[in-house]
Amino acid sequence: MAHRAVLTARQRAALFHLPTDEALILRHYALSDEDIDFIRTRRRPENLIGFALQLCALRYPGRLLRPGEIIPKEMSDFIAAQLGVKPDDLLHYAERENTRHEHLEVLRKIYRYEMFKGKRVKQMRAWLDQNAEGAQSSEGLVRAFVQECR
Repeated sequence: MAHRAVLTARQRAALFHLPTDEALILRHYALSDEDIDFIRTRRRPENLIGFALQLCALRYPGRLLRPGEIIPKEMSDFIAAQLGVKPDDLLHYAERENTRHEHLEVLRKIYRYEMFKGKRVKQMRAWLDQNAEGAQSSEGLVRAFVQECR
C-alpha cells in the first residue's frame, strides 16, 4: 500500500526548519555550562561547533542535521560565539564519515536520548489514537504530535 503524504513539503519544512529568528535561537540554543563542558570534550574547533549544532538540532526542532545541510548563519554565529570558535570552523566538520555517528552516540549517552521504539512507540500510538479523531487537520495533528515528542 502506498503511503499518503500527510504534510506538504512546505508544511514539513516549516515544522522542522532550523530557526533564524533571534527569539527562537535564544530560547532553544543558549547552551548551559554543563552543555559547554560536554562540548569541550571535543578537541578541534570544527568538532566543537559540529557537536554543539548536532545537540541543538536534536533539542529543537528535534532532528539530526543532514550531511551537507546549510546551517543558518544566525544559528551558527550564535553557537560559535558561545564556544569561542569561528562559524567557518564548521566547514571542516565530519570530514571523516564516522564523526557524525560517533557524536550522535555520545549525545545519546550523555543526554539519554533514546531511539523511538518499543514502549515509546506504543505510548505515542495511544496518544495518536486519542487525538486523531478530534483533530481538525492533518497538519494540526502532526504539529501536536511533534510537540508531544519534544
